[in-house]
Amino acid sequence: MKAVFQPSLLDLDHGIALGPLGDTVERTVLGQGAWIDARPGWLTGADVVFERLAEGVPWKEERRWMYDKVVDVPRLLKFYDEGERLPDPVLDDALEALNAHYLDELGEPFRTAGLCFYRDGRDSVAWHGDTIGRGSTEDTMVAILSLGTPRSLLLRPRGGGHSIRRDLGHGDLLVMGGSCQRTWEHAIPKTSRPTGPRISVQFRPRGVR
Repeated sequence: MKAVFQPSLLDLDHGIALGPLGDTVERTVLGQGAWIDARPGWLTGADVVFERLAEGVPWKEERRWMYDKVVDVPRLLKFYDEGERLPDPVLDDALEALNAHYLDELGEPFRTAGLCFYRDGRDSVAWHGDTIGRGSTEDTMVAILSLGTPRSLLLRPRGGGHSIRRDLGHGDLLVMGGSCQRTWEHAIPKTSRPTGPRISVQFRPRGVR
């Protein structure tokens, strides 16, 4: 998948590396047992990783039932189940680092990686929680590594309410935890502004989608 992405001037002179987590992670309590962690600029050298994933992942177009009809999913997708080889070594490193940081709190490791390719501002994801599987009844975590053009992630209490905006930039990490998947919803809205491509990598425990 050829994507036109404007590299970051801040990323040009750096090799591929993940920064520390620990006290560099900032937690925001959302309420109802939900929270999010943010670690801006976790991955340096993200330009190279973006290009490798854009070109090397076997992206798929999907169609789904929505509002009583079958529609095109407005983004490209690829899911890597546990035991499958991830498409880039830095994603293995990210999985290892996330497990080292969150294992005690989560009580189990992250095991899968779901990738989404937002080709431009017309691609999006509607309000939802990751409630296919255990996320509908249990506290869990979903860790998102964002690559490419920054996009806004919106969060709101399930059932409606005031939304929170978090801008996810190139190489940023955001983790949704606690009851977030069942008591809150999140979305990446469409935008009419000229917007380049973005890849989102979502790490999840077993049985959470």
